[in-house]
Amino acid sequence: MSKTVTGKIVRGKTVRGRTVKGIVLVAAAALALTGCGQGDGDEKDTGSSSAGTKSSPPPAGEVTTLKIGVSPVPHGDILRFVDENLAEAAGLDIEIVEYQDYILPNTALDEGELDGNYFQHQPYLDSQVEEFGYEFYAFPGVHIEPLGVYSDKHESLDEIADGQTIGVSNDPANQARGLRLLEQAGAIKLKDTGDADPTISDLADDTPYKVELVQLEPKLLATNLPDFDFSVINGNYAIDAQLSPSADSLALESGENNPYANFLVTQAAKSSDPALVKLNELLHTPEVRQFIEDSWADGSVIAAF
Repeated sequence: MSKTVTGKIVRGKTVRGRTVKGIVLVAAAALALTGCGQGDGDEKDTGSSSAGTKSSPPPAGEVTTLKIGVSPVPHGDILRFVDENLAEAAGLDIEIVEYQDYILPNTALDEGELDGNYFQHQPYLDSQVEEFGYEFYAFPGVHIEPLGVYSDKHESLDEIADGQTIGVSNDPANQARGLRLLEQAGAIKLKDTGDADPTISDLADDTPYKVELVQLEPKLLATNLPDFDFSVINGNYAIDAQLSPSADSLALESGENNPYANFLVTQAAKSSDPALVKLNELLHTPEVRQFIEDSWADGSVIAAF
């Protein structure tokens, strides 16, 4: 039974309620931000962990408890399904610890308070590794939550005008992702930043609308949606705020070729731990895929395997 409280090695200084008006955007190759290979000269150590690789079965009657940090939705829901339906037969008991932000799950993992976490994608993980020097291991992607543009004041992005405000994430990886989504939707135009992630300072001089981009913590973008004309919100926070990415967003990423799959992460030294390898296997089973498809039939969460 779950107890809810709320691949690759990535080391050191590695850089790293309304109808949609017909705008659904395909994630382009340009969305593969610095998390996909840009460096500051240091070498990135990588290892792989195939979702199909089998771990050794546990001895009969032996149960291993894993403490895993998650965002409540959808990560917590998916992990609870695994714990309640698949973990016992695999010799696992999962203690689920919920976090309302994107900082503490990595801090707790680094300090040994967690065995793993499941809440982030590669570009965000790489930015955290660059900033804090974590030595983490990322298993293959489990699911994608499409990023969307939302509004309480406007029915379409066609209503964008000079002087309006747009809320964007204050963390670099998700900010760049959101800016590229806004650019694809025709709301803004960005300068050519080459391989660097664009920031709110990178609006081109000939951007079509003179809008104000306001940075906010990702979890606050949904709760403060009425304060902005438009806001770019991460899928999990949109779902948590009772927003449907497929029904309520005015522009939405596609899951196709999307580099923002969320995955299980652990300390690099524990990358071969049999219990964590087994948990990764369970997260990539047909049962989990079916659970995702049934639970988020509107496409607000998409299996990445």
